[in-house]
Amino acid sequence: MKQRIFGWISALIGIVIALAAIELMAIAWLYVEEGRYVSADELFARTQNTYVRDLTKGTTCRYVDTLYPHPYLAFVHHGNPPCGLPNVNNVGLLNTDYPTLKRDDVYTVLVVGGSVSPNGKPWLVLNGGDGAWKEPQSFILFSMYASSVDAVITLDGYNEHYMFRSYTEERLERPLSNFADVNPFVADENFGDAAIGWVMGRVAGTLAQMPVLGHSHAAYMIVRGIEAAAKGKDVFKADKNKKTTLTSIFALPADVKGNGEKVFQTQLALYQKYTRAIEAVAKDNNVKTAYFIQPVPSWGKPLTEEEKRAAGANMTDPVLYRRIVEGMLTLREHGLQMFDLGDLLKDVSETVYADDIHFIRDPQGESKGYRLMARSVADDLAKAWDLKAK
Repeated sequence: MKQRIFGWISALIGIVIALAAIELMAIAWLYVEEGRYVSADELFARTQNTYVRDLTKGTTCRYVDTLYPHPYLAFVHHGNPPCGLPNVNNVGLLNTDYPTLKRDDVYTVLVVGGSVSPNGKPWLVLNGGDGAWKEPQSFILFSMYASSVDAVITLDGYNEHYMFRSYTEERLERPLSNFADVNPFVADENFGDAAIGWVMGRVAGTLAQMPVLGHSHAAYMIVRGIEAAAKGKDVFKADKNKKTTLTSIFALPADVKGNGEKVFQTQLALYQKYTRAIEAVAKDNNVKTAYFIQPVPSWGKPLTEEEKRAAGANMTDPVLYRRIVEGMLTLREHGLQMFDLGDLLKDVSETVYADDIHFIRDPQGESKGYRLMARSVADDLAKAWDLKAK
């Protein structure tokens, strides 16, 4: 009996030593990769962008668990248990409910993507943006609620830029992957791959939430491997046996595919079209407009080492992005109030970016990056709309 107990203890010690060795190897590997020691908590935090992470903070729910299909906007959020968001409004976005008709007591501004009123009324700012949204979602949302607001502001560019890359084969309108997440059927012929990716993501999320494994570098390496495998599953790839797929619906013309310059010009024309469409609907509804192109880490700011690591391989191509900005700014020639926020952080030397596009927020929700952005937007609006301080 004693010999058996001794054997169990020896085996247990051996397992502990083996696990410790694996953990040390993982720490050493990541130290070499990062050039410094990085805690497992920080590494796990990088597996999601800050927008996604903040929506599910303090829960075991994943971002996809908060999504809800929308017949015109592709996807929004829900407030249903167990993973619904507490601040979902009446249209599936966040915070203040949308009015059905234009209100007389407030000046309502829809921000799709802060505060002096031109008529003396208090301002009511409606959130009209969501993760992975791009045109034409902003145009569609504004068209649906144009009769309910006094002004509309767009803040975009980053999500649109993905569709400008030279190897892109679909039009600007093709929905990003969240659409497939809430519509499993349209993961079409690759539903099995989508299911595998879903399971892999669930395993990764569970490991990150565990009290012990959530602080383990070895567990992070496992999660990263799982995520790499999941990202290798492309639910949008074509099936030659099917005529109608998401790829076919949004396919670029054959003479455009593979030609980087034609891809760029085609997508720019579409991007400009939807912005001009917002302007047309706004004029018909007596709504003021202003259009802002987002800043990105790859241009206009001296990045810290932390910001470089946080953006990583997702860093935007600055040449491509600035071409998009320049192309959109030509709409000024047609009377549109277009603004470039690219120089917003040119004099900011400290770390403000949390990932490849979002700014850091402190535990109280304060953010230097977003505060500077709000101030810049307000200054530009004051000039564009001839606002007077009170």
